[in-house]
Amino acid sequence: MNKEEQVIMGFRDLYNKMVWLNKDKMEDSLKGHKPSEVHCMEYIEKNVHSNVTTLAESLYMTSGAISKITKKLIKKGLIERYQKPDNKKEIYFRLTEQGKVIYKIHEELHKEFQERDKAVFEQVTDEQFDSMLSFIDKYSRHLDAEIKKKGNDIKSK
Repeated sequence: MNKEEQVIMGFRDLYNKMVWLNKDKMEDSLKGHKPSEVHCMEYIEKNVHSNVTTLAESLYMTSGAISKITKKLIKKGLIERYQKPDNKKEIYFRLTEQGKVIYKIHEELHKEFQERDKAVFEQVTDEQFDSMLSFIDKYSRHLDAEIKKKGNDIKSK
């Protein structure tokens, strides 16, 4: 296996381990809420005037999938729809008080997991962080260009 393959396999393995380690606690704390719903709520809370289009683009999902998720979240009383006074055409979303409770639980879990993994990150130098972040940025821009080249917006499928 060459170094490129080792890096890709390493990323995949790290991601899978994180998901496995976090899964039980996430499921217990966020009962009845799918990860896609929670991530949708997270995006809405962190980004003012979120709509189906911005959610689909950011979460790499189709507009149809986002529409289904937002309808479920509205039905559960976790988000609400609104319009800007100057734009009656576009529908936006914001968290309800109940939605903010779920968001807060999710954020606290992330802090807990970050604290668990702190021992590793304390050993990483600024130069190593900069190098990793540079690589991630470079690879991400490459993948964005490849997505664009395909001529299909994966978010609009």
